Amino acid sequence: MSSETSAVFTKDNLDTYLKALAKEFRRLNGKTMPAEIILIGGAAVLANYGFREMTADIDAVIQAASSMKDAINRVGDQYGLPNGWLNADFMRTGSYSPKLPEISIHYRTFSNVLEIRTVSAEYLIAMKLRSGRKYKNDLSDIIGILAEHEKRGLPISLERIERAVQKLYGGWHEVADDSRQFIEDVLQNGNYAEIYASITSEEKQAKDLLIQFEEDYPNVTKESNVEDILASLKNKRN
Repeated sequence: MSSETSAVFTKDNLDTYLKALAKEFRRLNGKTMPAEIILIGGAAVLANYGFREMTADIDAVIQAASSMKDAINRVGDQYGLPNGWLNADFMRTGSYSPKLPEISIHYRTFSNVLEIRTVSAEYLIAMKLRSGRKYKNDLSDIIGILAEHEKRGLPISLERIERAVQKLYGGWHEVADDSRQFIEDVLQNGNYAEIYASITSEEKQAKDLLIQFEEDYPNVTKESNVEDILASLKNKRN
């Protein structure tokens, strides 16, 4: 299980760090070496929506020369950010799909060398469903995305989400049954504000339980067992 960092990335400072990264990359490689970064997860939520205040790190698909790692580290040193503040670790998880570059959308270009792209709408929902972590912001992010699109007059249907799941993962067989049931129930209910409040409360409680468990039993929790541990903790609490 990933450790929490002390950094806080917000909608306001996200562009500051990306702009600095582009300048550093250009300084290292010149103005003719392009690079592309696709923001996913919490960073994609920050870039595209207004309901999420912060994220602890920036998950991305990085398509650039190897010197991008040096640029990332130098920007981290400049701003006092933790090691790995921008990383592609999620590419080793089940949420990754080689289709992400194809479905990503342009966000901004910095210093004429670094194009930032993001994942949004039904594709971001599909990724959150595939991950489905009850101790992170996956489920509340889904509700927030649905609510913002409804406010914009561009509601996201189950059919659109199903097509996104098919595009990224080849179908629902790669998504947990409870995640599929969750999205079906949420769309049928439609009361996003009430569901969002309930889900964020549940996520906070789950996170608090895991933090206490990790303090009591260091180095036990892993991505492979965290859901079982959380279920056991909830049963004991109840």
